[in-house]
Amino acid sequence: MLPTAADSVGSPTGSVGGPTSTEPVVPIRPMQFRELLDLPFALIQARIKTLAALLGGAVAVASVVAIAGTVAAAAITDDSDSGTFWGALVVTLLCAWALRLFVRGVTVPIGLSVVHRNSMSWRGALGRLTSKIGPLLGYQVMYTLIGVGVLAMGTPLLITIPFAVIWLAWLRGRRATLVPIVFDTTTGYQAAARRAKTLVGGTEWQLVGLWLYLRGLLLVLLVPVLALPQFIADFSGTHRWTVTVLIITAALLMVALGELVESATQVVIYVDRRCRREAWDIPVPTGGGR
Repeated sequence: MLPTAADSVGSPTGSVGGPTSTEPVVPIRPMQFRELLDLPFALIQARIKTLAALLGGAVAVASVVAIAGTVAAAAITDDSDSGTFWGALVVTLLCAWALRLFVRGVTVPIGLSVVHRNSMSWRGALGRLTSKIGPLLGYQVMYTLIGVGVLAMGTPLLITIPFAVIWLAWLRGRRATLVPIVFDTTTGYQAAARRAKTLVGGTEWQLVGLWLYLRGLLLVLLVPVLALPQFIADFSGTHRWTVTVLIITAALLMVALGELVESATQVVIYVDRRCRREAWDIPVPTGGGR
């Protein structure tokens, strides 16, 4: 099979150079650690309208489904407090899982369109998500199993929690480029997983620091979201269903924002690692002349 443009070593078409080119949002070259921290937010800003429309709609749909599931659980358990709580928890977790899958599946192709300096509409992003749903589901399942497994082993004792978090960050770093590889090439899931480990080889601990820093930054940015339910409850009252709806909606919004930042970061890491490991930033001459 002939290699595609994204599989080749040279820089992506139209990403750098040219008489009418402007400074790219994500430069096609090796990046410093500070750039790995900053550029994901620049990438999001470059397609903020498209991403906001997609994420806003997804959060709205997930919230409606989660609230409907909570109402159904309350009806089944005769409106008991414990039944409503567990129903809300389980349904919200399932909706959050599906929401992360969706946000990841639209953010990565949109981010790659910024890298390649192509336009992509929300319809195009949905089309890319549909075409790659198989490998994306495989990644999502493994992502969940790894997270649950590591945290389940590391959280029974308080002293082991920091080590579990660092181990989880290390495992996340080893697979950080997997989804961009899936969307940017014709590679299947298994081959993409092997290539992802090769790309990040030797830089896992740098990615651990990046992962931990962005998680801490995200917690700070989400403080206003955490305060939103209480702020609204001051006007609407603290009725159980009012608070339940606000908490579910705020939780799903936090999940969407967190996944948005993580997926954008994966795209930036992918560009950096391909430049360092595969010389993606070095143009490959085409044509027959010497």
